[in-house]
Amino acid sequence: MSLIKSISGIRGTIGGTAGDNLTPFDIVKFVSAYAQWLLLQATDGNRRSKVVVGRDARISGQMVDSLVCGTLTGCGIDVVNIGLATTPTTELAVTAEHADGGIIITASHNPRQWNALKLLNRHGEFLSKADGEHILQLATEGENIVFASVDNIGVVSHKDMTDYHIRNVLGLELVDTEAIRKANFSVAIDCVNSVGGIAIPRLLHELGVTDITCLNCDPTGDFAHNPEPLRENLTEISDYIASHKVDVGFVVDPDVDRLAIVCEDGEMFGEEYTLVSVADYILSHTQGNTVSNLSSTRALADITARYGGQYAAAAVGEVNVVEQMKATGAIIGGEGNGGVIYPALHYGRDALVGIALFLTLLAKKGTKVSALRKTYPEYFISKNKIELTPQIDVDKILNTIKNSYKQFEVNDIDGVKIDFPQGWVHLRKSNTEPIVRIYSEAPTEEQAMGFANAVIAEIKRIAGI
Repeated sequence: MSLIKSISGIRGTIGGTAGDNLTPFDIVKFVSAYAQWLLLQATDGNRRSKVVVGRDARISGQMVDSLVCGTLTGCGIDVVNIGLATTPTTELAVTAEHADGGIIITASHNPRQWNALKLLNRHGEFLSKADGEHILQLATEGENIVFASVDNIGVVSHKDMTDYHIRNVLGLELVDTEAIRKANFSVAIDCVNSVGGIAIPRLLHELGVTDITCLNCDPTGDFAHNPEPLRENLTEISDYIASHKVDVGFVVDPDVDRLAIVCEDGEMFGEEYTLVSVADYILSHTQGNTVSNLSSTRALADITARYGGQYAAAAVGEVNVVEQMKATGAIIGGEGNGGVIYPALHYGRDALVGIALFLTLLAKKGTKVSALRKTYPEYFISKNKIELTPQIDVDKILNTIKNSYKQFEVNDIDGVKIDFPQGWVHLRKSNTEPIVRIYSEAPTEEQAMGFANAVIAEIKRIAGI
């Protein structure tokens, strides 16, 4: 099994032996380190520190939640437990509750046996690299962590923040509920039996959508299919939309920070184009800059240039995208996996704001989803991966590839990305899974696969596999 420690938190499979999996021992260890870090940041000695805790609906969530809240209170920290909540809801709750941080209990798109602790700062944003490394160091030196005396144990309060999140989405200037209501859309949603099943129907209702079909919206944590919102996992909603003539479909991952869109003919809009379409709408009203990560489509740069803005690429990872957005003053950004970050609401990937902005765009365009998709530059992304083994020296592979393609533009801020005149290849070690990802993009599927296959063959030659 696996336990992956990173600057943004800890992710692993439930059960097994401590140190190799996400066990109760490991949960207490890392939450204690996070609590110690928070207490070291405290500037008001007269106020007890406060942390917001939210979770997705996966089966292990309640167990992990109990351990997290118990550990925080044992460290003398008060907890606002918002229960079943989306990741963006938890992020917004941190600032709404004037908390010092937050913990989101979710393994995002990982299968049911996984869970994770995503750690937030007082702004409701993922930790910086320096802060994350500090917490990992504190966890390693666990014997130095001091717990609260009996008179200083924290307390737990409970609060539902979903409606607060929805109200803030509805209050955005560029979300036009009247236009959406008049469009009279029929909408199908697939929430993979997690917290999207709580939040998305409520959002759609408040947006004025009355014809809603809910697939896999019971938040049991018993995922109805592979929870990553990719084409091969979405046949149920695709078939339903095509056969029932539904206007648009929305699919979210278990913690609702990624959004996939399905056209009225059952075809995928393309997860890369979730951000592209939302950026198109935002930029058509407000001139500004955009950011996405290195593994995202060139189409965002094309759309940004169309409106006179500047595009910048960031290393993969939400915290890296957010840092680049702040540095460049970007008004919209995110990741090509369907993650939309709209700073007018908050600096976090948010499927709820993505749905509201996309429906507004669709209503104002007065067109079908498939026709809207055809208005954007056409690229195809091939996403491949190689499972890691002890024999694979990732650093050697990256350096060799970099030197092999030095005649092209190479970016090595996050793995190695090679830009060709008609496309690109990006290879990097995943931060969340024991794999090497190889993404490639070109105007056609054949070209993209050609780029990917060439690099994969080179990796296998270098690694001797």
